[in-house]
Amino acid sequence: MDKLKDKKYIETVGRRKTAVARVRIFKATGGNKFEINAKKLEDYFPTDSQRADVLDPIKKCELSDQFDVTVVVKGGGSESQAEAIRHGIARALVEFDPELRKTLREFDFLKRDPRKKERKKFGLKKARKAPQWSKR
Repeated sequence: MDKLKDKKYIETVGRRKTAVARVRIFKATGGNKFEINAKKLEDYFPTDSQRADVLDPIKKCELSDQFDVTVVVKGGGSESQAEAIRHGIARALVEFDPELRKTLREFDFLKRDPRKKERKKFGLKKARKAPQWSKR
């Protein structure tokens, strides 16, 4: 069950749109450290909703004080980065304890959101927006 006894950390990847997050969870050293791109969680995500998104998998599994987390995230916007981190943390928790899979699946934390920006087509202004049509 406890995979962190023989390893230093568990590393997983979370994705959303074009954001990719490399998540490492360590056994807690007492400070309950949470770093994203060498910044504190509060500094990287100023809004409460984004911080809640990131911490949701740990809180839903009731493991708040057991892990230190470091993340390297690239690409996308701040919202998709938060969801990519959430995806990576959920995957790491399942690797730590496979019994958590059921809990995390209930909240759709293990599902990679496949929606991406649709490409622009020629003759159109955007992916689907057409120029104004005039009869005469």
